[in-house]
Amino acid sequence: MEARATEITTGKVRLSFVHVWEPKANKSGKLKYSLMMLIPKSDKATLKRIKEAIEAVKADPKSLKKWGGKVPAGLKLTLHDGDDEDTENFEKYPEVHGHYYINCSTDRKPKLLSSRRGPDGKFEEITDPFEIYSGCYARVHVNFFAYEADGSKGITCGLNNVLKVADGESLGGSAGNAQDAFDDDFKYEDEEEESIF
Repeated sequence: MEARATEITTGKVRLSFVHVWEPKANKSGKLKYSLMMLIPKSDKATLKRIKEAIEAVKADPKSLKKWGGKVPAGLKLTLHDGDDEDTENFEKYPEVHGHYYINCSTDRKPKLLSSRRGPDGKFEEITDPFEIYSGCYARVHVNFFAYEADGSKGITCGLNNVLKVADGESLGGSAGNAQDAFDDDFKYEDEEEESIF
């Protein structure tokens, strides 16, 4: 089976829980670069590619060997429904509503690109940490693969490359826009006021 059958490039997705500049320890303590992709349910083309890649993993002899010779019952998938009220993310993260979401990670820092093109016609590399953040929009190149760990068997998602395509409202808290914070023509009063100290 060709490796590319398990690789896809998404359409426009929103990024959340972005850790692409410095790795962060996952639940098992391993340092990983990672992000969550929020895929609009209306993006049928991306969802079709994801499902085809998942089916390719299931059919891969290497996956079947890892799973003991057959696709296991209760196979865990990395694709989740943001409108599933039984998930912990439903109440905590309303931005997942109307989307499917996938967590993806990698041991190596992913290539981060801008939709701007340089003089050579190639996408410019992003070096400013403020350019890719939770809430912005991007196209993401990922690969799906089988895993078996601690009795759990499933298909997870590896992060390869990110192409930022648009800004968006920041997720996960923000200090706000500094220009807006001070743009109210505030004037100090001249009269003395009683000290509150």
